[in-house]
Amino acid sequence: MTNSTLCPSDNTATVEQDSFWSTSGVNWDAHRIGWVIAGCCACVSVIFTLINVLLHARHYTNPAEQRQIIRVLYMPAVYAIISFFSYRYFRSYTYYSLIECVYESVTLSAFLLLLIEFVAATATGHDVDNAIARKDKNKLPFPFCCWRYRPTKAYFMYTLKWSVLQYVIIRPAISIAGIICQAYGVLCESGPWSFKTANSYLEVIDGVSITIALYGLIIFYALTREELKGRRPLAKFLSIKLIVMFTFYQGLVFDALEGRVIHATEYWTETNIADGLNALATCIEMVFFSAFMIWAFSAREYKIDGVTTGIGRPLLDSINYTDFAIEIAGSLKFFWDYIRRKPYTRGPRVTVTEMDGKTRTKMNLDEAFGVDGPEYTAYAPSELSTGVPPRMSYDENIRLAPYTYVSSNPNVLPSAERATGVSVSPASSRGSLERYQEPRAMDEMARQYPPR
Repeated sequence: MTNSTLCPSDNTATVEQDSFWSTSGVNWDAHRIGWVIAGCCACVSVIFTLINVLLHARHYTNPAEQRQIIRVLYMPAVYAIISFFSYRYFRSYTYYSLIECVYESVTLSAFLLLLIEFVAATATGHDVDNAIARKDKNKLPFPFCCWRYRPTKAYFMYTLKWSVLQYVIIRPAISIAGIICQAYGVLCESGPWSFKTANSYLEVIDGVSITIALYGLIIFYALTREELKGRRPLAKFLSIKLIVMFTFYQGLVFDALEGRVIHATEYWTETNIADGLNALATCIEMVFFSAFMIWAFSAREYKIDGVTTGIGRPLLDSINYTDFAIEIAGSLKFFWDYIRRKPYTRGPRVTVTEMDGKTRTKMNLDEAFGVDGPEYTAYAPSELSTGVPPRMSYDENIRLAPYTYVSSNPNVLPSAERATGVSVSPASSRGSLERYQEPRAMDEMARQYPPR
């Protein structure tokens, strides 16, 4: 049941204006002219998007980056198609609008993962943590510039990813709740702002969520702008952000014009006209944004002479969102471990690259001396009683056996003989020790000094 005191009445006109053609031909009224403009612009946006997507798909030489790029490229086409249908079926505008906003969250999340791939490409081992390890303490962007953050902390990258990826969870949930509320007549999207309506609460949650997501993107861009040089990060960011800004602020403008400049007609309410103008403007704008993305997300840099790829895998990768799920699950696991005060969640998260190309977390002072962290194991009494504590090498992960020295005095037993009880041949006194002569000696040493 609709809240009649707050929600404007629905359009109850008997004439639906659903047909473009009339019995006497085409009646070129303003509504049908809008159909033509919205439809043509949507088609042009889709064509531009398909051209760019197919170029990336045919030169799919860097799947980690291009998978995210293709997802971003879908944005103008998705907005144009949904806006056309919301103009065409104007009585269901709210449902289409709620569905349209969902892809905004996908685009922002894909853009963050794309930036991470760009930065990782500049670091050793293609690891973004190695790039972050070079960063010093920084100030937060406006308006929290009085606070500073340290990028090398263990929680930094997890918090940054979560700040954006939370939107890909919250925005669809908001849309689902909005669709249910609209079906029951309590959403009141076009009514006056009041916390007696569901729309007000959903708008507040959405505003907080998207603000956090955009703030996280700004932090990462400001921190890694040196690594992003030459990749047109600002153009890429603007091609996404301007779509969000245009659609949001023009909606506010048309809503403000209701009852002042926009007045109801025989078939359309003031809200219908404002929504229709918003949808029509979106269709026109997406033509320019889809063309702009051809330059901002050019496939030229991924072309390799004589190398072309099939379009099946790139298109499947672009709609396979398991990477989002993995990143979200990884961040949630980290926060849960942080609450449980797991050692790896505290202190700096600095990785170093070994000689074999593998990366590991750089140890702090306690871990380096074997008194803290996952590598620490207390010595057993039997080990301490030998007087020779095991020496651990974190680089090779082996236990070093005591070195066997040779004495020039034949009456003095070599250290290996004293340690193992196995006699050494007389040749050892002449400096030609026959090492590993007795297999039992090695077995005894292995029992005393087992490898970790």
